[in-house]
Amino acid sequence: QVQVVESGGGLVQAGGSLRLSCVASGGTFSSYVMSWWRQAPGKEREFVASSTWSGTNTYYADSVKGRFTISRDNAKNTVYLQMNSLKPEDTAVYYCSAEGLVKTYWGQGTQVTVSS
Repeated sequence: QVQVVESGGGLVQAGGSLRLSCVASGGTFSSYVMSWWRQAPGKEREFVASSTWSGTNTYYADSVKGRFTISRDNAKNTVYLQMNSLKPEDTAVYYCSAEGLVKTYWGQGTQVTVSS
């Protein structure tokens, strides 16, 4: 059974930075497309960023381009989300997903709160 665990959330002032981490264990991490999503109160979950297995191809939501960077370390079964120039509208629960060929695994989320 694959387990996905996020960490690194917290409270930060606008303009600050945070780095989220996500560890996926119990499967073949290097084969997964790893993604970050977020869900703000009263809103639907939305895509933030993703990385293919090699880390060569990355994709971002327009709202975070130029501010967030996704990276992965397959040796550590870990994907990161470096978030810079944070805005109050980035406040949300951030979720990590590991997409395999037949199933996508989700973590429980980590809260990010950006104060103005």
